This record gives sequence, C-alpha cells and structure tokens, in this order.
Amino acid sequence: MSKRTAKSARRKAKERQRNHSQMAHNFLHTPTSEARSKLPKDPKRLIDRFLDAIWMERGLSENTLGAYRADLLALNQRLEKAGVELSRATRADILEYISWRVQCGAKPRSTARQLSSFRRFYRYLLREGLIAEDPTSQIAMPKIGRALPQSLTEDEVEALLAAPNVSEPLGHRDRAMLEVLYATGVRVSELINLKMSQLNLNQGVLRIVGKGDRERLIPLGDEAQDWLREFLNGPRSEILLERQTDYLFPTRRGDRMTRQAFWHIIKRYAKKAGIHKKLSPHTVRHAFATHLLNNGADLRVVQLLLGHSDVSTTQIYTHVARERMKELHSRHHPRG
Repeated sequence: MSKRTAKSARRKAKERQRNHSQMAHNFLHTPTSEARSKLPKDPKRLIDRFLDAIWMERGLSENTLGAYRADLLALNQRLEKAGVELSRATRADILEYISWRVQCGAKPRSTARQLSSFRRFYRYLLREGLIAEDPTSQIAMPKIGRALPQSLTEDEVEALLAAPNVSEPLGHRDRAMLEVLYATGVRVSELINLKMSQLNLNQGVLRIVGKGDRERLIPLGDEAQDWLREFLNGPRSEILLERQTDYLFPTRRGDRMTRQAFWHIIKRYAKKAGIHKKLSPHTVRHAFATHLLNNGADLRVVQLLLGHSDVSTTQIYTHVARERMKELHSRHHPRG
C-alpha cells in the first residue's frame, strides 16, 4: 500500500469515528418526544420548576432565588420578542442578549452574575433530559477584577453607631441593630430576619441561619449585649404597642424591616455622622472583618464568623487590611 493510500485510509477511519461519536452523542442527548412533552408551555412555569429543584438541592436563600428568577424572566422577555422559546435558545441567542445588555450599560460583574444564572438553568434542563445541548457551555465568563470592599475606619464606625437618637424607641432600635451588625458581621438579610429565639443573652451569642441553611453561633460583645438588653426592656414594647411578633427588630407595623428600609437607615445615619464614602448595605460587615484582621484575628476564625463556605472569599479582607497598612506606613513613616 502506498503512503498516499494509507494516509487516505487513516483519514476515512477518523471521519467514521467522528460520525459514530456524533451519532452516539445525538442518541444520548437528543430529548425524546416524551421528554419534550414534559416541558411546560408557559416559560414561567419552567422557571418555577427549576427554582423549586435548586431550592430542594441547595437550600438557597429567597434573595438568591429571586435573583435567578429576575435574570431568567429578563432573558425570556428578550427571547419572546425574537420569537424564540426559552428552552430552545441557542448559544447565539444567549450571546445576542448579553451583547444587548452590554450596549445598555451592563457592567461585567452584572453580566457574569446573569450568565451564571443561565448556566445553572440550562444545566438543569440538560440533566433532566429536556434539552439536547447546553447553550451556555461554550460562553466564556467576562473577566472582572475583584474589587476591594469599601470599609470604614474604626473612628467612622464609632461616629455611625453614635448617630441614632436613642431617646426615641426607633432610634434605640436602630442603635441596637448597628451595634449587633458591627459586633457580629452578619449579613443585612440575616440581621433583619433575626428572631427572639436566635438570641441567647445568658451565653452572649446569636444563632444565625445563613446561606444554604448553614447554622453558626456568633459571640456578641459586651457593648452589643448592653444595647440589646436596654432595647428589649422598653423601646421594643413601645414600638410594638399591643402587637406581637417574633422578630427581634420590628417595625411599627409589627413586621420585620425590609433590606431596602435598613439600607436607607444606614445612609441617613452615615450622612448625619459626616461619612461621605460610597457605602453599601454590607459596609459595616466589611468593617467588622477588616478590623478583626487589622487587630490580629486568624483568617479561619473570620471565615467562620462571616459564614463563608470557602476561605478564598474571606481572603479579600486580607487585601483590605494590607492596603490600610500601606496607607498608614506611607503617612507616618519618615521614608514612607
């Protein structure tokens, strides 16, 4: 056999192998008509089914599930205008949506979060045999720099904590909330959902149910405990009047505070305290972690207190602490 003939035979053999592989892939991954019939006609019902499934599997919070729902409904709305079903979207359809979002001013971090939602959704459909191919599998995540969390100095935190008017019941509640937030580093969603049963003043701890229904016990400092005792011994009852609620920090309606309402409270008190930094709802949580590390706390301990499942998430605060050290060095060292 000549070299040319042998080369041609090898090429044909490779082509047959590729064809067989493609046929096998199609056989394994093409959804059957029975599987297709299981797809709800209403895409909102399909989204609900997906959210129920990941809630059962992962125990995700309402906020996370709400973000997934919003991302998928936004994608579906765009696809409907193009006459495309959500379950039949292709890679080109997803890329078109992302491109449109970027043109509308979406930032890389927002785009990455949406793409993550889409990936989880289409992987679920693929796993359930409802689609043949994941349209997001070959889409690269946008590169985003990891921004350092905006934190407060210890003096700024003291000014923020002193801002509420504690002679009023609501002001006393706000002071107690801020003290607990800074003493424990809990998430805002965890703070506003705190119930009386989660507080143990005898032992000086809070029992927090965080992301993925993971529980952790967090010690309360003496200052936070004192403000809580004062709040529970009078101002809380004055806020509730005759109403009853299990929520530790109620509103005048006897319900829990919303995240948006607490965010407005922080902004109002920051302005009163003369803090002009760009803040976020997690600013005090960031300050809690940064100040612990600045004062020599172990990174693993901070991880446990914050409720991070991965220490790499907590490591971002070591960079904040390092930046603060550089700033102090350059300001105070004669050769800084």
